[in-house]
Amino acid sequence: MSAGPGGIYPVAPDSRHFAVRGGLCWLSNPALEPPTRERLVSALKVARRVVLTTRQGNRAQEAAADEEVEQAKTALGERGQFGGTMARPTSTRHLARTGPYADWYAHL
Repeated sequence: MSAGPGGIYPVAPDSRHFAVRGGLCWLSNPALEPPTRERLVSALKVARRVVLTTRQGNRAQEAAADEEVEQAKTALGERGQFGGTMARPTSTRHLARTGPYADWYAHL
C-alpha cells in the first residue's frame, strides 16, 4: 500500500484510486509534472468556488465554471483516459468496502 494525497490515504492496487472515509477518489495522472499538477489543481479549486457561488444565479456563468471544472479534471487524469491509454471504470460510485476493491479495503 502506498500513500495517496498528502501521504496519508491508502492507494488501491491499481494506483488510480485512494480511499477516504470509506469512499474512493481518483488519483491524478502520475505522469504530470508537479508545476502542471499544481496549476491544474488551483484552476479546479477556483472553478469549483465559482460553481458554488453562482448556483441559482447566473446560469451562463455557472455552466462556464462547470466546463472549467470538467477541463481541469480531464487534464488531471480524473476523467476520460488515464495515463493516455486506459479508460477509467466508475469505481468511485462504490464504497471501498462494497465495490471492486472490497478485498483490498478489508485488509487495510
